[in-house]
Amino acid sequence: MRQLLLSLLLAGAATLAQAAGLDAISSGDASAGVKEALAKGADFAVASLGQKDGFLGNARVKIPLPGTLQKAEKGLRLLGMGKQADELVTTMNRAAENAVAEARPILTDAIKKMTVQDAKGILTGGDDSVTQYFRRSSAGPLTQKFKPIVKAATSKLKLAEQYNNVASKAASMGLIDAKNADIDAYVTQKAMDGLFLMIAEEEKKLRANPLAAGSAILKKVFGAL
Repeated sequence: MRQLLLSLLLAGAATLAQAAGLDAISSGDASAGVKEALAKGADFAVASLGQKDGFLGNARVKIPLPGTLQKAEKGLRLLGMGKQADELVTTMNRAAENAVAEARPILTDAIKKMTVQDAKGILTGGDDSVTQYFRRSSAGPLTQKFKPIVKAATSKLKLAEQYNNVASKAASMGLIDAKNADIDAYVTQKAMDGLFLMIAEEEKKLRANPLAAGSAILKKVFGAL
């Protein structure tokens, strides 16, 4: 019981210290610091993924065959369709790389539209609040931007068309998740998931060591946390 009370007191003290630190920062500085953090995360993610092998060469974000095809992959190879399966994986990941390379203007627009209230929420909202802000503010525009790029790549492969035909029937019967029933929607979602994952990684580094951020305003704002 005594240990629990001590833990609660320490947690309360930490919260008060954090609040005191943030209170000492002006709204202008807070907004500037958060905007720079958003830009830093966006730059890192787009630069990392929006290039050749950004997805294909990164095991954390590499897009595998969709669930239905993944289960049938061994059979595809036995039927002599291994090359087609490999082509689909490569095409999906190249499409994601091309799509993410076009993400910067959308992320920049989300940063410009950030309000003081948004900035406050990001600073006090937890370790992934930068990432969650981008998800809320840019997922829709990113989907619209990414999907035509993905479709242009996958439409060249017959296996992608075959997958869409089979998967749409399976989805109508409740056998697979509807979001995986269309290859283009699947790759678009995976591309966004990879983008947000890399933004999250940069955010974690910033929060863990703001003094290494290389920016006075980032050190000041995130150092107060």
